[in-house]
Amino acid sequence: MDAALLAGEADLAVHCVKDVPADLPLPAGTVFAAYLKRDDIRDALVHPDGLALDQLPAGARIGTSSVRRVAQLAVSQPHLTCVPMRGNANRRLEKLAAGDADALLLAVSVLARIGCPELASEVLSVETMCPPIGAGVLGLQCREGDSATIEAVAGLGDADAWRETTAERMLLHVLQGHCNSPIAGYVRAERDGRLSLRARVFTPDGKTVLDAHEWAGPLAPATLGTSLAVALLRQGARELIDTIPH
Repeated sequence: MDAALLAGEADLAVHCVKDVPADLPLPAGTVFAAYLKRDDIRDALVHPDGLALDQLPAGARIGTSSVRRVAQLAVSQPHLTCVPMRGNANRRLEKLAAGDADALLLAVSVLARIGCPELASEVLSVETMCPPIGAGVLGLQCREGDSATIEAVAGLGDADAWRETTAERMLLHVLQGHCNSPIAGYVRAERDGRLSLRARVFTPDGKTVLDAHEWAGPLAPATLGTSLAVALLRQGARELIDTIPH
C-alpha cells in the first residue's frame, strides 16, 4: 500500500491501526489523515456450545496466533492450550467447525464486521484480556502533500480516536515493540477530557508481567504515551522486549 500511495497509484489506504508497526515511523511522504470512530476494543470467546472462558475444561484448545492473547491466557488460564490459528475470521471459524480447536478468540469488532456478533459465547473484559495497541481503529493514510485528499477525508475523523490512538502509538514507539512483543494497552477519553492509559508488557509465557497506568490532560496524548512507556522501561520492559526474537 505504501508503494502504491507514493507512486500515485492510490490516493488513500485504509489500515487496521493495530496491524500498523509503531517501532518505525510511517514511510516518509505519508501521513494518517484521520482515525475513524473507534469500534469495540474487546475480545470475544467463540465456543460451539456457548461456554464461557472460565467454564472450559483443562486441556481445551484455544485457536489463536496472537502473542498478546497467548501470554495473557498463560497468566489467567494456564490449564488451557493455545494452538496456532491463522487466516481471516471466516477461515478461522471454518477451522473451528472442522475441529482444529475447541474455541477461538476473535475481536468483537471483527465478529460485527462479518455479521456474526451472535457467535460470541462470551465478551471478555479488558481486565481479562487487555486489547492490542490501536484496537478497533481504522486509519486513513494519504500522501503528505495531497492536501485535497487529506481535506476530503479529515472530516471522517473522530477526535477521541485521534487522541487515544496518538497516545497508544507513542507508547509502542518509545517501547520499540515489534509484532512478536506481547504488549497490550488502551486509552480511555473521559467525559472531562482527561485521558487514561493502561498498558501491560509480558513475556511470551506470561510468567513476567509489567503494568502501568497514568492520567493526562486532554491536550497531551503523545506526552502520556511517552510517560507510560518510560514507566514500563523503568520496570525492565526494554530487557524483556529485547529477549523476544523479532
